[in-house]
Order: sequence, then C-alpha cells, then structure tokens
Amino acid sequence: MIDNTGLLRDLLAQGKIRLSSDSILSKMPSPLPANFDFSKVEGMLLGLAIGDALGATSEGKAPEDRRKAFGEVRDYLPGKRSKYRPVGVPTDDTQLSFWTLEQLIEDGGLIPDNLARRFLKHHIQGIGTTTTQFIRNYKDKGIPWYEAGVDSLGNGVLMRISPILVPYLTSPHPSMYADAALDAMTTHNSFANTSCCVAFIDILWKLLSMKSAPEPSWWLDTYCSIAEKAEGKPEYTSRIPEYGGFHGALWQFTNTVVSDALYKNISTVEACNSWGSGANLLETVPSVIYILAKHANNLEEAIIRAVNDTKDNDTVASIVGAAVGALHGSDAIPKRWINGLTGRTTSSDDGHIFKLILMARQKFWNR
Repeated sequence: MIDNTGLLRDLLAQGKIRLSSDSILSKMPSPLPANFDFSKVEGMLLGLAIGDALGATSEGKAPEDRRKAFGEVRDYLPGKRSKYRPVGVPTDDTQLSFWTLEQLIEDGGLIPDNLARRFLKHHIQGIGTTTTQFIRNYKDKGIPWYEAGVDSLGNGVLMRISPILVPYLTSPHPSMYADAALDAMTTHNSFANTSCCVAFIDILWKLLSMKSAPEPSWWLDTYCSIAEKAEGKPEYTSRIPEYGGFHGALWQFTNTVVSDALYKNISTVEACNSWGSGANLLETVPSVIYILAKHANNLEEAIIRAVNDTKDNDTVASIVGAAVGALHGSDAIPKRWINGLTGRTTSSDDGHIFKLILMARQKFWNR
C-alpha cells in the first residue's frame, strides 16, 4: 500500500489543493466482513461501465426528448461507434475509470503523476472541457500534476473515482480518502470536486459491507457528513433559473434540494428536471443521490432511471451503477448487460475491462 496521507497534508499546507481540512485523515475505514466476496467490487466496476454504455448513445438529451426518440431505454442502443450494433461501448467515464484501475495495478496504489501520464496515452471519447484544459496544462505547458488541475464544477472526476478504493480491500487506511482527494485535484481542483469524491469513496466503501439497501435518508446523510467538513463553505451558484438565488457549497445545495424532493416524494425525472441533471456537480450530485435514495434496492431499476431521467445520463448512470453494483454485487447485474458489453477502453481492446478486473482481484484481493 502507498500511504498518501503525508502528501495530502503537505499540499494542503502549501495551499495547492482546494480542500477545507484534513479531518478525513483521522477516519479509518472499517474492515470488510470476513465473508466478503470480490463480486461486490466486480459489481461496482461493471456497474460503472454498464451505466456509461447504456447512456452513451442518448447522452445530452433532455429526458422528454430521449423518450420521444427511443422510448424507455432499457438496453444498449445501436450507434455509429458500435457499427450500429446494440452493444455497450465506452465513453470517457469508462476509459478514465479503468485506466485509473490499470495504473493502480501497475503501481500498487496511487502515484498521481503516473496517473496523470496515463490519461495522455489514448484518445478520450467525449472528453470534457476541464480534462482538456488539464491536458493542456500538464502536457503542453509542462505544469506539474499538483498545479495542472482546474478549479471546476465539472463531473469528470466523480465518474472515475470508484477504483481508488480497490488497493485498500485487505488493508483499510485513511490514505484511501487522501487518494480520492488527490485523484480529484489532478484534473478538477475545486472544493466541490475534492469533497464529493472523498464522500463518495466513503459511501462506496460502506456499501461493500452491506447486504441490503440502506434507508433513503442514508445516502444524503452519509454524503453530507463527509462533504460538509471537506468542502467547507465555498460560494457556488446554480445555473438553473429556479435556483439562481442560491450561493453556497455543493453539500448545502444538495442537502436542500434532495431533502425537499424526498419530503415531497416526487419522481426521479421530476426531481432531476427541477435542479438540472447536466455535467455540473450542482446537478449531478443531487441527481445521483436522489436516484439512489429512491431506487437503490433494485439495481436494474436504479440504472434505468439514471439512463432515462437525466441529461448527462451516461455519467449519472455510471456513478449510480458503481454504487448499486457495490451494494448488490455482479450477480445482480442482468446477464444481457454483461454479455452485450464490449469491455473496451480504446477502439480496439475488446474485453480489456474484464481482464483488468481479474488482474485487480489477483493484485489486491487474491483470496
């Protein structure tokens, strides 16, 4: 295991990372149960890739427009990148996640500079503006990894965060939280991104030990309990007119809108439409948490709601898929989704994600 707690403290002391405090480093992840099965990790990683692939072909459409064009999306749609076959192909969500996993396997843990270089090796499908700017800073301008990240509200790091916990399966350590923050700052160095990545790693880790879905309020309470301390009180503004008067932290916005939606017991599409469900964290995080609060007891339905009821649906579905996959395990994933997944991370490496999951098991679990 690579212990990055000292690195995080140094970067925080130097003002390099946008993180409110290092209080997360006093938190020790609970050991996994004695009967823990790696299928939960497999479910997390496959759920991520499947959610991404199910949403990829209709990404960016408003839910009502998607429904008019495709009906309810429940399986892979044919598209240009699949040569119009109904199979699952990746976008940047899957690519960056599994390249992260591949680098973790190679290094035995997180070495941020190595991860940054890994992101430069292949074409990134549907690359976001923040990751593009990071590459310009790091590759073209020669800015070091710890200064190349962008102060951004984009969701391009939350979607790839789940592999960060894999090196800690047999050796829980606070460095897991440090790794989540360091991974975030590499490309998306904002208080919102570092804090929500730390909070979601905590959520995913706890899900690995659960046998059934937690109460609906658990998702929001668990997220806010970590994010409040890690994010502090930066001033963000929603781009949705209905919430244009909001100025505050991501966790505050999420707490307000999700609590209200849970109280009203509205549908996921109505809720996500109200606060927006695009690639901005003020839209992605509430959407993910609300979908999980409403549907986490059913893996298939949770992913389908994410795919159909949000705008940035490949990313929302990849995050939701990772969570319900960690909760229910790979056996709960419909076989048609697994069988139809190409398993690519590039245009010509079919099956590679399945190989990486096996390699991760051998490297970090081996039981």
